[in-house]
Amino acid sequence: MATWEEKVVAVIMVGGPTKGTRFRPLSFNTPKPLFPLAGQPMIHHPISACKKIPNLAQIFLIGFYEERDFALYVSSISNELKVPVRYLKEDKPHGSAGGLYYFRNLIMEELPSHIFLLNCDVCCNFPLPEMLVAHRRYGGMGTLLVIKVSAESANQFGELVADPVTKELLHYTEKPETFVSDLINCGVYVFTPEIFSAIQDVSLDREDRDFVRLDQDILSPLAGKKKLYTYETMDFWEQIKTPAMSLKCSALYLDQFRHTTAHLLASGDGTKNATIVGDVYIHPSAKVHSTAKIGPNVSISANVRVAAGARLISCIILDDVEIKENAVVMHAIVGWKSSIGKWSRVQAEGDYNSKLGITILGEAVTVEDEIVVINSIVLPNKTLNVSVQEEIIL
Repeated sequence: MATWEEKVVAVIMVGGPTKGTRFRPLSFNTPKPLFPLAGQPMIHHPISACKKIPNLAQIFLIGFYEERDFALYVSSISNELKVPVRYLKEDKPHGSAGGLYYFRNLIMEELPSHIFLLNCDVCCNFPLPEMLVAHRRYGGMGTLLVIKVSAESANQFGELVADPVTKELLHYTEKPETFVSDLINCGVYVFTPEIFSAIQDVSLDREDRDFVRLDQDILSPLAGKKKLYTYETMDFWEQIKTPAMSLKCSALYLDQFRHTTAHLLASGDGTKNATIVGDVYIHPSAKVHSTAKIGPNVSISANVRVAAGARLISCIILDDVEIKENAVVMHAIVGWKSSIGKWSRVQAEGDYNSKLGITILGEAVTVEDEIVVINSIVLPNKTLNVSVQEEIIL
């Protein structure tokens, strides 16, 4: 039996509808954390990683979406993983540290010795058990997951300086104007319950006591005080801020499946089943014609129908989509209940950092036969009967 001292809880910050604006039109009807990457909701990847933490007692999701948005998912994932998952709705945005503090009594109900804190829109391999081992060895209040990035991109994130030997966090700056370091904060943490005292100390000193940011208000002031340490990952890491990045991250997770859960990936050589190239996820309820060619980096959701001769490359196809004969979909996300006509092409260049770098069809978009859609975003419920390029169709 695990003693109470060994219990660990995990908290995943999911944000709220006001935060998902860059994810439109895909977040109109589906909360961003439930958008599927590699066939699983975005939030499923950090949750299933938490399952590997020894003595995990509970997982909390904190955000300001309506509870009904998460009720079905929370119930099914709790049953699937055999770990209690609970959604806690904030009355208003409290900041990354303020949200944690607001629900401190519930989080501490099981008297955990450690609390993991993860951001939902992070894509990585979540080395949580290894982080916990390192954190215990350091003996500090908290440990941050960090990664080295290019010097050009570092200023988009929290840059930090750590002692190369002890791994102590010496300096932390959120999105600095001048270069500090190529080591950045990944948005994954493990803390002792002492974190609540640190948040309380900050909140008492300010007018808006309810809003506390973890990075600027906690990490920066505590750097260099032997309280915070770093654990560097050598694996992949990305932030999922836009639909284009979700397509890139879907590819990263599909690649990870090959090493961890290969049974989730489709296979086929074009005889009885479609020809599969590279990493592809196909939902069991989808119907894909044996003459179709799928992959690499394709995720096909429930009840999708892919007709003869279709070619799919680097795309996410959402529920109930129909792709007709000889259509091509490349570097695109095709929204729920959409239809792509015969010999049509829905494609883009695949530049994940550009606004029109991938083509996005919102929900229930109809692309008629022999229409070409290139580098465009199409809002829901539109019918395209002329070809478009580099347009946002409102």
